[in-house]
Amino acid sequence: MSVTPQHIADVATLARLELDTERLQGITDSINEILTLVEQLQSVPLDDVEPMAHPRDEHQRLRKDEVTEHNQRDQFQAIAPDAQQGLYVVPPVIE
Repeated sequence: MSVTPQHIADVATLARLELDTERLQGITDSINEILTLVEQLQSVPLDDVEPMAHPRDEHQRLRKDEVTEHNQRDQFQAIAPDAQQGLYVVPPVIE
C-alpha cells in the first residue's frame, strides 16, 4: 500500500492545514516509508510464537493493601469554602 500526495492533500484539507508542494511531498515520502516498515513487520512469521503479556518471565511484587492514612474528611471539609452532607459544593461550570 502506498499513499499519494493527493491523499495527503485531501487529509490536510479536512484538517484545515495548508501544505506547500515541498512539505506535501516530504510527508508523503515519510508516510510511505512507515507503511513499508509496517509491511515488513507484517511479513514476519509468528506462527510458533506464544502470545505473552510481558517479554520477561518476572512477576510484579505487590505490597500488602494496608491503610496508611486515616480519614481526614471532616478536617478537610471544615476548611472548604462550601461542603454539604460530606460533599464539596462547587459553582456550576455550564449554564
